[in-house]
Amino acid sequence: MRPRRRYEPARPSVPHARINDGIRAPRVRLIDSDGSQVGIKTSDEAREYAYAKNLDLVEIAATADPPVCRVMDYGKYRYAEEQKAKLARKHQQQIHIKEIKLRPKIGVHDYETKKGHVVRFLNQRAKVKVTIMFRGRETTHPDRGRDLLMRLAEDVQEIGAIESHPLLEGRNMTMVLGPTKSAGEKVKTEPAEAKVKAEPAEAKGKAETAGEKAKTEPKEKISKSPVATEQAAAEEADGA
Repeated sequence: MRPRRRYEPARPSVPHARINDGIRAPRVRLIDSDGSQVGIKTSDEAREYAYAKNLDLVEIAATADPPVCRVMDYGKYRYAEEQKAKLARKHQQQIHIKEIKLRPKIGVHDYETKKGHVVRFLNQRAKVKVTIMFRGRETTHPDRGRDLLMRLAEDVQEIGAIESHPLLEGRNMTMVLGPTKSAGEKVKTEPAEAKVKAEPAEAKGKAETAGEKAKTEPKEKISKSPVATEQAAAEEADGA
């Protein structure tokens, strides 16, 4: 049974340099593996010098006169270059451009739906190209399309900024919106109804607390004056 081929992911492309017998220049400027200058040698002498150290002769500056070659381990050199290319590609920021198409006479519901798409794209840190499509005599009123684009830009100004102002090209008018710094951030907001319901509940809780304190507090004893005490004793004696 024929064995299956294993899938090998494509390695990042790194420009190949001429090495060893691939170097065609008759004379080269030779650099040792430690970076020191050896001098100008013939290609054969430079190759023998590299082979004596069990290393490779690599052409690093082909446009120089004479070409510059260095003694090194070509396998390690290739690996280091591939890692640099991989790291550069990892930190490269990819820009995605989404497109939304509108008509000048778009309805309110359709406009809100399209605006929701624009908001979603901007929160995904993508640019949005908004296109107004004119048909027939609608091309005689480009101001309607421009007003619609500016209205959309104003509605999403918190998360989107105009990068390319409305431009009429043939029967289409385009505008490009880019995400702002606040695009994609989750803002925690309490609903207004919850706040309104919370206020009466807090007031009710305070009133109940005040009533409980009044019930639990002991009543203060009223102190009688000496004159009132004597009058009461006299009234009791008369009655007797």
